[in-house]
Amino acid sequence: MTLDGKRVVVLGGSSGIGLATAQAAAREGASVVIASRRKTRVDQALAMLPDGAEGHVLDLADAKSVQDLFARIGSLDHLVFTAGETLQLGSIASTDVDAARSAFELRYWGAYLAARYGSGNIRAGGAIVFTSGTAGQRPRAGWAVVASICAAMEGLTRALAVELAPIRVNIVSPYVVKTELWAGMVEADREALYRRTAEKLPVGHVGKADEIAEAYLYLMRQSYGTGQVLVVDGGALLV
Repeated sequence: MTLDGKRVVVLGGSSGIGLATAQAAAREGASVVIASRRKTRVDQALAMLPDGAEGHVLDLADAKSVQDLFARIGSLDHLVFTAGETLQLGSIASTDVDAARSAFELRYWGAYLAARYGSGNIRAGGAIVFTSGTAGQRPRAGWAVVASICAAMEGLTRALAVELAPIRVNIVSPYVVKTELWAGMVEADREALYRRTAEKLPVGHVGKADEIAEAYLYLMRQSYGTGQVLVVDGGALLV
């Protein structure tokens, strides 16, 4: 039940939940590898990680790039996928179809490619941990793209838990978390969202990246659960 001495690869590990997970794993003694699309973000994240952490630039929409990355990385113990750009929000009538497809390219197909090319590198006792969100279970108006991706990711998790066994495949489903995913909103609107959300949640506050990171660490450490959705939502699905 420890990550000490393990090799953890975090795709999307340059910011938000991914970076928080990489930092938490490193504090437990894991050797951390992060990958993200922008070199500047990778370099900034490495400055916040211990010496010895690796950083790679990766286009998750490019199958050859993903395949090449895992060929370079070699053996690993745990693969975490948290990659995602600003949430694609808006009514179905106003949403650009190409933008909706692009969101799936990164969040769904990126995860699919990571599992395809990375699972063969995972050592005995290892795990894959994906990311969805409570929008898949309780969407709002204007969240069609986001809800669809979350639901697809959870279906992929269950299927791969069977196909890739004994590798454990699970997924974390957060609610609203203060990360760059909301950067596309006007600041006043974003702060209003955080305030309204906090007022409604049983826990009384919006999630922080380091809180959610603990869910990923648990799913890597434990050895019995697979094909599961771990909801970390402040009680949002209850109210």
